[in-house]
Amino acid sequence: MVFFFEDARGGRPLVRWVRAGGAPSWADLIVFILLAAGAVLVFHGAGEMGAPLAQLRSAPVVLDPAMLPEYALRTTLRMFAALGASLLFTFVVATLAAKSRKAALVIVPALDILQSVPVLGFLTFTVTLFLGLFPGSQLGAECAAIFAIFTAQAWNMAFSFYQSLRTVPGDLDEVSRQFGFSAWRRFVRLELPFALPALVWNMMMSMSGAWFFVVASEAITVGKTTITLPGIGSWLALAIDREDFGAIGMAVGAMAVVILLYDQLVFRPIVAWADKFRFEQTASQQQPRSWLYDLVRRTRWLNRLGAAIATPLRRLGSFPLPRTPAMRPLRIAPAASRALDGLWLALVAIVVLAAFWTLARYIAHSLSWADGVTAFGLGLLTLLRVVLLIAIASLVWVPIGVWIGLRPAWAERLQPVAQFLAAFPANVMFPFAVIAILGLRLDPNIWLSPLMVLGTQWYILFNVIAGASAIPTDMKEASAMFGIRGWQWWRRVAIPAIFPYYVTGALTASGGSWNASIVAESVSWGDKHLEAAGLGSFIANATQAGDYPRVALGIAVMSIFVIAFNRTLWRPMYRYAERRLRLD
Repeated sequence: MVFFFEDARGGRPLVRWVRAGGAPSWADLIVFILLAAGAVLVFHGAGEMGAPLAQLRSAPVVLDPAMLPEYALRTTLRMFAALGASLLFTFVVATLAAKSRKAALVIVPALDILQSVPVLGFLTFTVTLFLGLFPGSQLGAECAAIFAIFTAQAWNMAFSFYQSLRTVPGDLDEVSRQFGFSAWRRFVRLELPFALPALVWNMMMSMSGAWFFVVASEAITVGKTTITLPGIGSWLALAIDREDFGAIGMAVGAMAVVILLYDQLVFRPIVAWADKFRFEQTASQQQPRSWLYDLVRRTRWLNRLGAAIATPLRRLGSFPLPRTPAMRPLRIAPAASRALDGLWLALVAIVVLAAFWTLARYIAHSLSWADGVTAFGLGLLTLLRVVLLIAIASLVWVPIGVWIGLRPAWAERLQPVAQFLAAFPANVMFPFAVIAILGLRLDPNIWLSPLMVLGTQWYILFNVIAGASAIPTDMKEASAMFGIRGWQWWRRVAIPAIFPYYVTGALTASGGSWNASIVAESVSWGDKHLEAAGLGSFIANATQAGDYPRVALGIAVMSIFVIAFNRTLWRPMYRYAERRLRLD
């Protein structure tokens, strides 16, 4: 039997007759086995997610090493499902914010608020919703867990894509417009490829950062509602509760294996593929490599199948739209434009004030002004911790990130190590932190603080690596030819090149540190409990007690702090990067 595909005109075959020379290669066989194994695991895990909710009570999470592979599979599927949702969210929301100034007035502050809302803050109000959508099924709890992981991934990716779209080189954008590209074709041919290298690094960071909150997403306790989903996170929560160091070590080992597998099978091939989209005029002398990417390129049938699928999609992207009568551009006087902007801002302000008034009435029904003052004071303490920790993390990781990003061979070696360190949950450090603080009689208000930045400092490192990797080869060669070294090289080449990426990483790390304060300022190990004064511990205690008014108050105060901080510091730095630090 023979198969062939033809293009839309029916003339040129895309997949030719299968002859002896076109037989599948050994590479086809290996890739087919990998795809088949992946499909079996996905279908098995997806089938388990739809099991009855009562099964969680009849077969609870147990610290049995034989169950750890199953738990690792369930956790990995949740994280990749959340990553897919985050990608879709990024492409839609970040693009809209970058293309529309009026949309950006709403979307960018909303992202600031959402990244500041703790994962437990989302779980508090979403668990009941998802359980109601899928009564009697684990799917409701699974959706709640996936949504919680999504909230730990999406904001970083959205900010990265938004920053990339805002800094597309002006000459390339002008050329695309001169060639008459439609908005869709310009997005597919120019903007998306330009943003891909940084987006890929932020996808890895988002994936690793989600491990930080995997315990909260799988071992859900909101008031009297307790749901424990099978996974590495719930295993860790149970091991910490039972003070079982052996089980904690097995969970960390399983995490290391999972991270190594998806680094080799997913992210490293994507990094190698995305390298061809780097903006430069001189070919890079060192390129990231991936054994799986090289293996896929050697396949015969898979490449033919890919060509058969890709060709109709390419033609769909370049399909000529029916001609319409030319329309004269609508010209609006500056005064009218300012009036429209004022109306739009007024509409947005009315909606925000209405939401604020509704929230204030809900909080005021149960709490007093003294509670608000207390929450604000605790917010100042957490703000101080965030500022100091981000400053220290920047001083440490910016030079290291530049060094790694300029050396693709080292980046390839250190990529899985960095992902593992970024994925290392703060919960694993709780026993050592509690034992050390109690044993040495240290102040929890100081020594619990590093746990806040343990999982968020990597946003700075990954973004700086992405920025250093994106420095064009011709720029590096020119700086070497002119003998630019030392501080002059940092001031003229490195800092301007990585600055937009650093702002994205620092902004996300700042918001993530606020989020992480909810688990870092209130820690437990068995029957021992330590607490640092701050807004995170305020929200954690209110969530555990099911005190929804105080949860809402804590989230509202945290959102105000984050928005004020971002508007005062990070947004002006974003605008400076857009104006002065573009690769034009």
